[in-house]
Amino acid sequence: MKTNFRYAADVLMTAIAPTIWGSTYFVTTSFLPQGYPLTVATLRALPAGLLLLLIVRKLPTGIWWGRAFVLGALNFSFFWAMLFVSAYRLPGGVAATVGAVQPLIVIALSRLFLGKPIRFIAVIGGLIGMAGVALLVLTPRAALDPVGVAAGLAGALSMAFGTVLTRRWQPPVSSLTFTSWQLTAGGVLLAPVAFFLEPTLPVPTTANILGIVWLDLVGAAFTYLLWFRGLSRIEPSAAASLGFLSPVVATVLGWLALGQNLTPSQLVGFAMVLASVWLSQRSLMPKAGVVTPTRPVASPAPASHRA
Repeated sequence: MKTNFRYAADVLMTAIAPTIWGSTYFVTTSFLPQGYPLTVATLRALPAGLLLLLIVRKLPTGIWWGRAFVLGALNFSFFWAMLFVSAYRLPGGVAATVGAVQPLIVIALSRLFLGKPIRFIAVIGGLIGMAGVALLVLTPRAALDPVGVAAGLAGALSMAFGTVLTRRWQPPVSSLTFTSWQLTAGGVLLAPVAFFLEPTLPVPTTANILGIVWLDLVGAAFTYLLWFRGLSRIEPSAAASLGFLSPVVATVLGWLALGQNLTPSQLVGFAMVLASVWLSQRSLMPKAGVVTPTRPVASPAPASHRA
């Protein structure tokens, strides 16, 4: 019973991250200048990563330099770049539906890289979640663009690989330190691309600054700390299924803040997404007496020994 309670608590903590990510579209469209996706992505990742590095005062060593940049690329740089390409070339509903394939990819990759069994209920939950997201966000006039679809699938594959490898590569440092490495690496990789491909940002307004601060401190530093902490404690497939909560929150925010209407099909989609998350978590709940391994956390070194 204690094991299940602890696991459920870890799931709920991890679920905070995709719940908050559901606000990204609203914040981006309402507070930030349009037409600077890579610059905004850089400003979201790099300052947050540097802030966390300043707190932990610990740099990677040895093989972890390479792994930090691989994970930074998979979880942030490449993923966000493909996400924006998909968003620009596809209607939002199509892009969200294509991205919703990620939990199914994670199930397959967990089998290949972590030796996790493929649970039928988890697969069914993933399919129900995809259908629920489609009902939530698709419109009858949604059109398909091959490049946009390819970018959406590439982004989902990138995040799925990042999710699984984050669980496979477990460094002897805290989740806070691991998060700082990945965010900083992702921001460093994004910065030159944004510099050469996009024009200079205009002088920021108060709304722009508030939006960036939200995306930095809450949408990146805080949420990814919870996300990577969760990946060290719960199954990658269980964490990936929580991603279905993002379009639910985005839809609810559109209804509350933007005056959008909720149709009967969207309400059905809402129920399907919640059922999908419940099914996935239920199928992956550890059995009584089985302790879920967590990432070992190194004792903090004296300040004089920190990199």
